[in-house]
Amino acid sequence: MMEISPWQLFLLGGPVMWLIFLSSVLALAIIIEKVLFLKSIKEDIAGLKNSIFDSILKNDIKAALKTCDRSASPLAHVLKAGVLQYGNSQEAIASAMQEACRFEIPRLEERSIELAVIGNVAPLLGFLGTIIGMCGSFYTMQLRVTALNPLSFHDIAGGVWQSLITTGAGLALAIPIVIVSNYFINYQNNYILQIEKAAGDLVNFIVHIAAEPDSENRE
Repeated sequence: MMEISPWQLFLLGGPVMWLIFLSSVLALAIIIEKVLFLKSIKEDIAGLKNSIFDSILKNDIKAALKTCDRSASPLAHVLKAGVLQYGNSQEAIASAMQEACRFEIPRLEERSIELAVIGNVAPLLGFLGTIIGMCGSFYTMQLRVTALNPLSFHDIAGGVWQSLITTGAGLALAIPIVIVSNYFINYQNNYILQIEKAAGDLVNFIVHIAAEPDSENRE
């Protein structure tokens, strides 16, 4: 049985295989970038909140801000915006954190759309290769019939090969990308919910502290 190398399979797939290959390289670059970013913002959310709240409870706002500055996470940046408004109204604190969210959330979602697009386009590229391959097969058949030459399986095998290879390559690329893309989206949605919850907790905490009679004299 004749063995075919991956490179030979790639060439049999025709020119569409180059588009699929470029899409895979781009998708891999986006995935690596997203993984590194998510790793850089990984944070002990409970620990961060407790540290900030403890500093505020001691009326040490500078320490709370330093705690936020030590973290590169979007959550820390949003909470810092709220801490900076300490002493102002509840509406001012909430508004400052909402404004910070408008900047931080797009950073969190960056490249997700591009990855999802590649996952959707990859099988379409495979189907495009299928159409091109089948068109080549039928064109060869037409030439043979017109020239009154006998048809053989070899005359249409090339087009069938191209059709199967490109379809398989497109699906092989799309399936893992869709899985990874959905994982990133779910992670982002959960993180956004955590930001919103932490921001709400901070507002309520600051308002509660400010309402205490001895808040001005707290050490």
